[in-house]
Amino acid sequence: MKRWFNLTTPSGLICAVCVMFAFGFMLVPLYDVFCEVTGLNGKTKGQYQGDVITSNSERMITIQFVANRNANLPWDFSPQQEEIALKLGERKQTSFEIKNTYDRAVIAQAIPSVSPAVAADYLNKVECFCFQKQPLEASESKQFPLVFFLDPALPEHITKLTLSYTLFDISETATASAR
Repeated sequence: MKRWFNLTTPSGLICAVCVMFAFGFMLVPLYDVFCEVTGLNGKTKGQYQGDVITSNSERMITIQFVANRNANLPWDFSPQQEEIALKLGERKQTSFEIKNTYDRAVIAQAIPSVSPAVAADYLNKVECFCFQKQPLEASESKQFPLVFFLDPALPEHITKLTLSYTLFDISETATASAR
C-alpha cells in the first residue's frame, strides 16, 4: 500500500499542475462566454457600422461618464461632461481630456464598461478613443472624442446608465508588438 502511494504522488501532482494550468489558460475565454450568456460585466460592443437609428421617442435617458485610470498610470483623465441627457436614437458627442503627467512618452488603452450591464447592448459608439491605442508624449494633453447614440429598443426600466472608461498603460505591450 505504501509503495502505491509513493508511485502515484508524483504523477498525481503532475496531473494536478496540468489541470491548474489548463484551467488558468481557459479562464478568460470561459469568463467571456459566461458574461455573454448572463449579460454581466457591461462590456460594450465595438464600433457601430450601420446607419444611425432614428426615433420619434421623447423618452429621455441620462448617461453618466466616469474616468478611471490604472494605479500604474498617473495621467490626468476626465470627461468633458459628467452627465448628459439625451433622447433615444439621438446622436451625441462629448469628449474626454487626457494629460500625460509622466516625463516620458506613454501609450495607453481605454477599456469601456456600461452599468447596468444590460444597457451595453443598446449603447452604440460611432467614434470612440477606446478603439485605438492612445500615445501621448511627456506632458502632452489631448481631447479624445466620443460619438454615440442609444438604440430606441432600450428597455423601459432603464432611465440612467453609466459609461465608465479605465485607462491602462500598454507601452511595453505596444512596443513589443511593434517589433
